[in-house]
Amino acid sequence: MNPAHKPTTLALLLTVLAGCGGGGPFDNPDTVVNPAGSGGQKLSFVYFMRCVNPVLIQPITVVIDGQPTTNTCASAGCHDNTSGTGGALRLLGAAPPVDPTIGAAALRETDMYKNYYSSLGETVVGSPLASRLINKPLVRDVLHGGGLVFASPEDAPAKTLRYWINRPMPQGQDEFSSAAASMFTPADPATGACNSD
Repeated sequence: MNPAHKPTTLALLLTVLAGCGGGGPFDNPDTVVNPAGSGGQKLSFVYFMRCVNPVLIQPITVVIDGQPTTNTCASAGCHDNTSGTGGALRLLGAAPPVDPTIGAAALRETDMYKNYYSSLGETVVGSPLASRLINKPLVRDVLHGGGLVFASPEDAPAKTLRYWINRPMPQGQDEFSSAAASMFTPADPATGACNSD
């Protein structure tokens, strides 16, 4: 082909493709409009620290490619913050529990809060069925490189995650709300047992 004809040929090809509908392969797609968030509610930090984070750091035996292996969600090769290969969820496995009375600003600087914040990115507040934090370890309509972690949605760890996601703090209250006390029995975040579904 004569080099002088290349721009003309490319322009003609793009014009033909644009005529097929949709503006052609080089056109931008229609603007995506996400619905406005409703509620703006937060999930409990203290329930995460006492009940959810232990699920993420507990050793679990899973079968990958027919081989049983014991690992944690926060381990290297999974969701470890520095060497994990497991997508957006990043965890600091050695994050120590913190005193929830130190104040919001100080809590937001802790490694535990980093785990909390990262886990929020995998949840849809009030909708466990739409939350990847549950769907991935159940391999429910989504690929999970770590394989099947929970055999059933009724496994105790899955029920703990579901309980957390299903019970946001009251409208207008932050993640440190004292309303989280009702998530424990007796209703004391420091000593109560973690409620679950």
